[in-house]
Amino acid sequence: MTSASTLAYAPLIEPAMIAALAGLALAAAAFALVRGMKGWLWRALAAALLAAALANPALIREQREALSDIALLITDDSPSMEVGERSEAAARTAEALRAAAERDPSLELIEISGGGAPDGTRLTPLLRDGLGRIPRERLAGVIVASDGQIHDAPDDAEAFGLQAPFHHVVTGRPDARDRRLIVSEAPAYGLVGEDVTFTLRVEDEGAPAGTATVELSIDGGEPVSARVQIGRDVEVRAALQNRGPNTVQIEVEAGEEELSLINNRAAVNVTGVRDRLRVLLVTGEPHNGARAWRNLLKSDPSVDLVHFTILRPLDKDDSVPPDELALIAFPTFELFQLRLEEFDLVIFDRYRRRGILRPLYLDNIAQYVRRGGAFLVTTGPPFAGPESLARSPLAGVLPAAPDGTIAEGAFRPRVSEAGLRHPVTAPMASVQSGWGPWYRRIGASAVSGETVLESPDGEPLLTLARAGEGRAAILLSDQAWLWERGHEGGGPHDELFRRVAHWLMGEPELDEERLTSVVADGTLSVTRTTLAETAPPLDVEWPSGRTQTLDMVEVSPGRFQAEAPATEQGLVRLQNGDLTAVVASGPLNPREYADLRPDPQGLFALVEATGGGVIALPPGRAAPEIRRVSGTSRAYGADWLGLERNNAYVVTAAQRTPLAPGLLIAALALALLAGAWRREGR
Repeated sequence: MTSASTLAYAPLIEPAMIAALAGLALAAAAFALVRGMKGWLWRALAAALLAAALANPALIREQREALSDIALLITDDSPSMEVGERSEAAARTAEALRAAAERDPSLELIEISGGGAPDGTRLTPLLRDGLGRIPRERLAGVIVASDGQIHDAPDDAEAFGLQAPFHHVVTGRPDARDRRLIVSEAPAYGLVGEDVTFTLRVEDEGAPAGTATVELSIDGGEPVSARVQIGRDVEVRAALQNRGPNTVQIEVEAGEEELSLINNRAAVNVTGVRDRLRVLLVTGEPHNGARAWRNLLKSDPSVDLVHFTILRPLDKDDSVPPDELALIAFPTFELFQLRLEEFDLVIFDRYRRRGILRPLYLDNIAQYVRRGGAFLVTTGPPFAGPESLARSPLAGVLPAAPDGTIAEGAFRPRVSEAGLRHPVTAPMASVQSGWGPWYRRIGASAVSGETVLESPDGEPLLTLARAGEGRAAILLSDQAWLWERGHEGGGPHDELFRRVAHWLMGEPELDEERLTSVVADGTLSVTRTTLAETAPPLDVEWPSGRTQTLDMVEVSPGRFQAEAPATEQGLVRLQNGDLTAVVASGPLNPREYADLRPDPQGLFALVEATGGGVIALPPGRAAPEIRRVSGTSRAYGADWLGLERNNAYVVTAAQRTPLAPGLLIAALALALLAGAWRREGR
């Protein structure tokens, strides 16, 4: 507690009016002096006394209590601070400032940490929050412990009203070198099966003129490698295989000097689109289901349909030449020899061997499937007889073999046990109780793949299988069109066979073995789709290199899930059995990892405007010393930082003594005026 006295004024009228009246009195006195009037001094003294009375001076005696100064410490804890020993350096700085505050009773400390954001390091909100807690007259200074990689660094100190030094303690080695990968251009869309081009650049201060190996993989698949020149934009190409989102991961090999491998990786989302799906539909004979197939395929705007219906076998003798029965001749050679690979899906609808397609063409179709094509057979009674496709070169790719029987009578199809797990039919299992009946089934036994639709007695109706690199499916009934017509409630005709067609053409969302993941609201959710009864544990590799193993929990038949908090930004690698996947946690390419080198210039605008200092704090160096300085002294040195003494206080008591009492001033003024009158009257 201290006491102090000050002179204060409380003017009775506006100060400007007091000055004007005093000026007039002074002018009158000067005029009197010039004219030789002997009372001018007495009148000037009376005017001065009246002016002082109007100013109302008083002596203020105050009892003052000193207030401590407040320093603000902002600690950057964004992900880039986890590189090396940066967080330890920030901790040493905080400890030194706490020790200084404990030793000095006139210094308080407010600490704030944070800065991590999806779009980079954001320290401005922390600075505003901290300054909002401190009266400006008590602010001793601001110290920020950060690596300088700040993406909202302010350049205007006046916007914050800073009148105290702003210091930056740079954590990490300022001379650090690092190799990093930058994706300059990447397409948002690409055609499935065709190459997409990425423009990228590798930067490395340690080897600015060398080369490096870059690997590119799509959805965790087999990587494609390329040797690229460091420091130059280069183009890398890869083919999209899946429709829909494709996560393209690009990675450059580690350099000789690395701060972290996090920025050696980048990822891009490319949406795969199909140019148009070309489907070849061959109807072996006219029947009620032919129109249903045609309507289904023509209703899809992304499908180009080529449809041929065989109206008469070549061995029928009715004396009519074949070229007079068809408006367009069946181009067997062009379709099945020259252009077969152009089709995404081939459908044989109730086709029988009648000499129209030679065994060579049927063998071409079988080879087309093994090389990655898609083949669907919808059967009828001929499939059970000697003209069956099962007695042709196609037998090697068909998922079922006929047993020579045909079952007649009403029955309702149902989803099999495998179908409850298969993505093609699993979504429809919950509504199968309302399906209408079929009336014919071709007897057969499944020889490969999974039977997803069966009769009530367990006989196969729809079987899906893989054959070599391709896929094949067989429907063992010619009654599915009853669903399309709504017979006795109908059934999911369009949905079922659209899903079958897309499964045959490799739609990834319908794969029976699939690993998918998503990061939302800070949680990693992983789903494994499988036909097995169990799923192996999930291995997770986080962007920092940390690994974690999670158990997969069955949530529905064939679907297993696992969840974990996603606290890191970057690419998360997943492995479940023989399946792998990658997912982005946060932005695909966080700004936080674009450049991991410490940046002493990151906050230089505020430092320079306030007279603060920048001190590098590499590993092993002691934290800077904290000193108290006056407002006119230098606020930093080579190994120390200064905090201002503001000498702020609060008045606890005050006594006011007027120096110009009204009656006394009036008496003195009258006496002076009387003296002037007497002097002038002699």
